[in-house]
Amino acid sequence: MLIKAIIFDLDGTIIDTKEIWQQATGEILKNRGFNLTKAESQILESNLCGVGINDSCSLLKRTFNLRDSVKTLVEEKLNRACQLYKQDIKFIPGFKLFHKKISKKNLLYSIATNSERTTLNYAKKQLNLEQFFGQHIYDVECVNNILKPNPAIYLHAAQKLNVDPKHCLAIEDSPSGIKAAKQAGMICIGIDTNNMGQKLNEADFIVNSYEEIDLKIFFKEK
Repeated sequence: MLIKAIIFDLDGTIIDTKEIWQQATGEILKNRGFNLTKAESQILESNLCGVGINDSCSLLKRTFNLRDSVKTLVEEKLNRACQLYKQDIKFIPGFKLFHKKISKKNLLYSIATNSERTTLNYAKKQLNLEQFFGQHIYDVECVNNILKPNPAIYLHAAQKLNVDPKHCLAIEDSPSGIKAAKQAGMICIGIDTNNMGQKLNEADFIVNSYEEIDLKIFFKEK
């Protein structure tokens, strides 16, 4: 198994934004008279995990029969999320240590995300993502907004790294992201930061944290 590059998803894989998006969604619904319990909110956010903002707002509109246009919902959700990104954004536990360990190897790195560019830019600024990935940070605007589970963003990242997809390892936290990576021809680790359980079963390996990733599998370590 010859790995030349590791391509990471962003939200839920590198940065912990679950509560940010959950809060933004909750406020949209609360402003329209829907007060979800914490359990209901968690279930809803699980269904939205890995889904682009337009599709997530379309789902909200259908599920709750909202009168607002999808465009209005997207703008409101994005604006609130951006405010929260400025206040509270952090790395997924274990990511920085994992990156430090793999940085000792002769590998290339990239981000391939469904994130909207506005929030991505906040993340880049707040957490200095370039120190880990240089300029190899790609969102769906790079592929004409073709979202995962389509493999376009993963294929784009591999092309930019000049690495055959079969020599790429993807790390993902959502079913749609895993499907995209597999359709791109990559090996995929599903990291269960959102308690998705068997929903991640299309991944080649499933772990609960970065500490559980066994590098010996990929790099023949002793």
